[in-house]
Amino acid sequence: MDETPEEGHQEVAAALNELAVGLVRHLLSDRQGMSLTTAAALSRLEREGPIRLTALAAAEGIAQPSMTALVHRLEDLGLATRVGHPEDGRVRLVAITEAGREVMAERRRAQCARVADMLAALPEQDVRVLGEAMRTALPIVRRMVRRPSVSGGESPS
Repeated sequence: MDETPEEGHQEVAAALNELAVGLVRHLLSDRQGMSLTTAAALSRLEREGPIRLTALAAAEGIAQPSMTALVHRLEDLGLATRVGHPEDGRVRLVAITEAGREVMAERRRAQCARVADMLAALPEQDVRVLGEAMRTALPIVRRMVRRPSVSGGESPS
C-alpha cells in the first residue's frame, strides 16, 4: 500500500521534530549561565535589530512584565540597552550591545564545539553522509522556517 502525501508529511515532520528536539535538548543541557528565554531574546535582538519591548515580548511569547524584568537584567549585565527610535523620539527600543554580541558568539562557538565533539565519536563515513544530508536539508529548512505560517492565517509569499 502506497503512502499518501499527508502520511509522508507526517513522517518527515516527526523526523524533523525528533532531530530538532534531541539536538536542542543536548545543546541546552549546558546553559552557560543563561536561560533559554534570555538566549532567545538576545538572539532575536542580534538577528532583527532594535525592537520595541512589547514586540519583543510578543515575539518570544512571554508576558510584557516578564520581558521588562528580563530586559532590566540584560541592561544590568551590559548585554542590552535602550535606544531611541530613528523616526519617533518618544519611543525607546531594546538593542543588543557589543558585549551581548560577544556573549552570543561565544555561546555559538561552545555549542558548535559540543556538536563537533559528538561528530568526532562517529565513523568518518557517517560524518560524510550527515554532511551531505545537511547541505541538502539546511537550505530547505531555512526556507521553510522563514515562510509565513499558512495555518496562522497569513498567505505564503
